[in-house]
Amino acid sequence: MSTDLRPARVAPPGRIIKRELDARGWTQKDLAEIMGRPPQAVSEIVQGRKQITPETALQLAAAFGTSPELWINLETNYRLYQAREEHDKAGIARKSRLYSLVPVSELTKRAWIRDAGSVEELEQEICAFLEIDSPDQQSRLAASFRYTQAREPEVNAQVAWVRRVEHLVSAQNVGEFDRAQVQAALPDLLACAAEAEDVAQVPALLQSLGIHFVIVPHLPHTYLDGAAFTFAGRPVTALTLRHDRIDSFWFTLLHELAHIVAGHEGLYLDNLDERDGSDVEAEANQLAQDWLIDAEAFAEFVAATRPYFSRAKITAFAQSQKRHPGIVLGRLHYEGLVSYKNLRTLLVKIKPCLAAWIDTSGPV
Repeated sequence: MSTDLRPARVAPPGRIIKRELDARGWTQKDLAEIMGRPPQAVSEIVQGRKQITPETALQLAAAFGTSPELWINLETNYRLYQAREEHDKAGIARKSRLYSLVPVSELTKRAWIRDAGSVEELEQEICAFLEIDSPDQQSRLAASFRYTQAREPEVNAQVAWVRRVEHLVSAQNVGEFDRAQVQAALPDLLACAAEAEDVAQVPALLQSLGIHFVIVPHLPHTYLDGAAFTFAGRPVTALTLRHDRIDSFWFTLLHELAHIVAGHEGLYLDNLDERDGSDVEAEANQLAQDWLIDAEAFAEFVAATRPYFSRAKITAFAQSQKRHPGIVLGRLHYEGLVSYKNLRTLLVKIKPCLAAWIDTSGPV
């Protein structure tokens, strides 16, 4: 157990001097005359602006009938207390700065950084994670930051999430990337959309096409479903599985791949609950939608079926498109043709099929 006991507050020597003066009915001017010092000097000592020197301690001891050590100790203890207060404030400010860079508690809980015992160790951990030399240096990501959302995300949490994605993909080996080859391989990829368990084949297929793939659960207040960017010359598709549903998985995946196939430059952070109305996002949305379900066939299905979309009719149309029924239902939900509360058992979970690809580990 620590024996370094520290008082909650330390009285300045000037306060003790004022008490001594009050007890004797003296003024500061009286004390100045007794000590043979200018009144201004005594006033500065009482106010704490001037330190008590050994000579002053001897004079105060003679004036008040005390020991000079009393005044030296009072002065030393007070100045040490002040220095500690300033040091503690500096430590708090330094720690506050670190907490503004990343969500420290969440990163520690996920073991992305180690639980640091001191502010110095915490600073080292965060700088190493963000790959910066000091907390004053801005974290440089693989591509420019870009997002537009109705809800304001915590940008620093998004930066931390992207940095974690970068750490993971840096350890992956993928094939050569060729945009035309990826586009040609889309039918093979979409063949995995008929059965829920077939999503397990997606990561290896993407990596064979030169595309990094990772799943990093979203950090609180990031509102992320996925991201697309380039790292070390290879495209990256990263998902959060924030909504563990087959329709959400496929639309998010294809939306991110659409950024890659369309040659969109930059870092795209997507919250597909609140879709960005920009041209590139609209293009990515349209490509993902068209790849997933044939537009003409879907329009004919809706026209022939509305307003009553039964489980049997949805399943039959899904089979004709070689898609899981949950994918068709997700589209109907989004289009407002079926209430979000209806037929939700079709929206099967896919996390169990991708468990091996979900980041649950500590530092890479």
